[in-house]
Formats: sequence, C-alpha cells, structure tokens
Amino acid sequence: MTNHTDHAAAIAAVLSDYFKGVFKGDINRLRSVFHPQALVAGDVNGQGYFKTLEQYLDGVKNRKSPFELGESYRMEIISIEVINLIAVAKLRLPMFEFNYYDLLSLTIVDGKWVIVNKLLTNVSVVPGDISPQASQR
Repeated sequence: MTNHTDHAAAIAAVLSDYFKGVFKGDINRLRSVFHPQALVAGDVNGQGYFKTLEQYLDGVKNRKSPFELGESYRMEIISIEVINLIAVAKLRLPMFEFNYYDLLSLTIVDGKWVIVNKLLTNVSVVPGDISPQASQR
C-alpha cells in the first residue's frame, strides 16, 4: 500500500525533473513529466498566457535556457498537497529576471505521477532583493 510520504516523494522526483528541464531547456525531460494534453496558463506581468503543452515546449526549445545564460539555479518547491491520487505543488522559479510562481496539478496516469495543468505568474520583488522571503511579503 502506498502512503502519503511515498506519493510526496514520487511527486518531488517529478518536480526535480521539471526544474531540471526548465533550467537546462531540456524539452524531452519536460515532456516526460507532463501529460500530453496538459495546458499551461497564467499571466506574465499582467499579460495573459495560455498554451498547449506542445506550444509551451516549442517556446522552451526556441529560447536560451537559464543554464546557457549562466544563471544560478534557485528553483524551489514551496509546498506539495496530496489528496488521494491528485496533488497540487506550489513552486518558485526565479529566472530571466522574473520571479515566477507555478501551481502544478498532478495526477497518477498509468501508475506514474504527471503534471496535467500548469498555472504561472510573475511576482514583482523589490529591486535587488530576490530572496524567497522577499517574494512572500
């Protein structure tokens, strides 16, 4: 029998792959953690953002990655909430001079946790203050 701790650990592993995929621009790794019908939506500086998974991956493929730009890896899991076979993860991804927050919905498909929905937004911070504490004020 799988318990909450096992689910949280499996989800954390998926999120680790997600972070690595975003940071290095690895669309194959990203594709492995998303359901093929996942949607990506939200806003960036007040501008609406809505894409299919393939549109999102195409954008990742056609930009320089944070790794290629020499950025520091500062992505973090803020929380994971598991209810039965669904979960929501709150993440922070500071990159490209943005302070992104993602809310990812996950579920188990074919015995594996996958991301089925990604909501994102950029939260402004005080110039020069990009610490996690500053973004949570």
